[in-house]
This record gives sequence, C-alpha cells and structure tokens, in this order.
Amino acid sequence: MSVDLHKVEIDYRAIREEIRAIVQNIIVPRAEVIDRDGTFPRENLKVLAETGWNSVLIPEQWDGLGLNYVAFAIAAEEIGKGCPSTALVYVMHVGATQTIVLYGNDDQKERWLKPVRQGLIGTYSTSEKATGGHWWFNFSEASRDGEDYILNAEKSFTTSCGQADFYIFQTRSPGATEPTDVSFFIVDGKLPGIIPGVWDGLGVRGNHSGPIRYEGVRVHPRNKLGVEGQGREILESGVSPVYLIGIGSTWLGVAQAALDASVSYVKGMIHRDFNKRLADYQIIRHKLAEIKVLIESLKPWQLSLAGQLDELQAQGRPQVELLLPLVEFKIHASEVANKAANVALDVTGGYGYKRGIFERLYRDARAGIAMGPSNNIAREWIGKSLVGLPLELWYEGGD
Repeated sequence: MSVDLHKVEIDYRAIREEIRAIVQNIIVPRAEVIDRDGTFPRENLKVLAETGWNSVLIPEQWDGLGLNYVAFAIAAEEIGKGCPSTALVYVMHVGATQTIVLYGNDDQKERWLKPVRQGLIGTYSTSEKATGGHWWFNFSEASRDGEDYILNAEKSFTTSCGQADFYIFQTRSPGATEPTDVSFFIVDGKLPGIIPGVWDGLGVRGNHSGPIRYEGVRVHPRNKLGVEGQGREILESGVSPVYLIGIGSTWLGVAQAALDASVSYVKGMIHRDFNKRLADYQIIRHKLAEIKVLIESLKPWQLSLAGQLDELQAQGRPQVELLLPLVEFKIHASEVANKAANVALDVTGGYGYKRGIFERLYRDARAGIAMGPSNNIAREWIGKSLVGLPLELWYEGGD
C-alpha cells in the first residue's frame, strides 16, 4: 500500500485512487471472460490479497490493513464498477473475515486471518432452501459427537461455493428449542462432507453463488465462533452490517459503470445522415441526467452509513442499530443500478442489446433486487417499522 495507514486522518481520495488503479489494470480486462465462461475470479482476488485489500478491515496485528468501513465501502464500489462478480465475492469474503475480527478468539484470528494476505478466501454460508429469502432463519441443527460438532445442512446461494477456503456457517445450536438459538462455525473448505453444487445464473456468473450440502461435516470446537447460542447477535451486529454496506456499495458501483459506459457511447456514436451524435438528442441527455441524479443521491448516504458503523464499533455499541437504514440503502442502491442498466440498454439501442458491457451489467444488476433481504422483504420491514408493527424475523407476532 502506498497510503500511509498510520495517519490519524485517512486519505480517502488516495484510497479510491489506489483501488481504482487496481480495478482498471487488473479487474476490468478480465470482466467479460469471467462473465462469458462463468470463471471464478481467483486471479483478481489474488491481486487484492497481495495489495492488502482482501484484509481491509483486519487489524494490523493480524497482518491486515486496519482500515475502516468507509474504506471498505469505497473498495466495494470501485470493484463493483469493474466486475460485479468479483465485487460480490469480495464483499462476502470481507464480511466473513470481519465476523472473525469481531467474534473470534486470538487462536482463530491467528489461523484464519493472517493467511488472508497470502490469498485465503472466506465467505458466508447462511441461507437455506427451506426458508428462501429469510436467510437468517435456519432449520438445520448441529449435533455433537464427543467434543466435536457435526454439521448437516443444505445451504442455498453460498457465494464462492466450492471455491472458498473457509465458510462462516450458520445453524441452530445442538438441542435448540428456539429459532433464535443459533450458532456459528468456521468451516474449513477442505473438510470431507462438503458437496458444492453448480452455479449457472443469469448474471454475476463468476461469483459461484450456488447451493452447497454439508453431510456429516465434523468441526472441532476450536472453530466454533463465539459461544453457543450467540448467533442472533453475530447475525445482527457482525454479519448484516458489513454485508449490507458492502452490497449496497457494489450496486452503487454498477450504476456508475452503466452511466459511464453510456455517456462514453452516446458521445462517440454519430448518425451520419444528419451528422448528429446520440448525445445531441435531448431525450437521451435527459435519461442520462436522471440516472446521474439518482447516483449522486447514494454517495453521501453511503459514506454517512459507513462512518456511523465505524463510530458504533469504536464505541462498542451494537451495529444492529443501523439495520433498517442499511436495508434502505441496499434497496435504493440496487434499484438505481437496475434503472441505470436499463437506461444504458435503452440509449445505446441495438448496440447495447448485443453481447458486451451493457447487456452484462443489465443481467448483473438484476441480482441486487433478489439478494437477501430481497427488496420485497426489505420493504415490508421498513413499512412495519414505520407503523409500529413487529418485524417478525423469528416469531410470528414478534421479533
């Protein structure tokens, strides 16, 4: 890193310039191939590890950069501009490592965080087919065999499925009597009994967000994250905040990429019959201007939320206080990305419909609407909160 991380004031402009250079030189040139072939972006992640960005939130004590949520949000945004598949893998990886930072013990940090700088990749494995978009709610339950835990579960939409070196795995505690009695484990990706499925999605084709089965996977108690039954706290204050600011920032980056590519194209495309550029048509300028306004509405919100997460962490306060604002940001960012991609396809006409950046971003952006919490579920949370009704995340009629 060329940025002086020891300064009291972090130079966010320098951070953005540094990650942007990596994206332009390394990630952008590979984006089309990753999409076309459904290739896991391992080479991109290797470079991000070597330059420290995979360790952005990991303290220096564990060989990380020791930066904050604002820096992470900037990184996710810039990577999202270059390759949404890489950005989603990146966000899930950083979220997995941050969960260990917040809830792991020193032994776990030594074993799982220090190797990140050498390329170790982590991810979340939380949602289950039985509960769909309610990714926080599990029916699977761990069991015990002596001191060890035995994990059996069918997980859905696990990013980096079959590619990650470790999974932050969520399930009910052994003998759980309540849905909130959830525990987390760090699961080594090489353990026997892990059976990854195939990912063949409409978009973000390189993020390998496929189903994965755990059949009798044996986990040593030293890889239990936190204490048994602490899962709800880990979910609400460890998993959700970093995930939501990360994916929201990713979709902000996708929106900006769609706008930038559109502007470049309409400025260069000339109708020779009247020697007019596409940019000379007022209706096209107005469509692009609408997207620009929407994107600008996201930028201060992103940095404000990330800054508030940093303040809460510094004060030792639960980050769940920001759950609904982060959900609102995720909704708006994903829908702005979809509008930007739609307008890009519109103003570029037949060219945009061909294989290439416009149709790729159009397909990629759609994933943001469905990613948990889906925008439909998320709106219900917000609406219930507005009128004083319980969110019913865990129990019907209450929380």
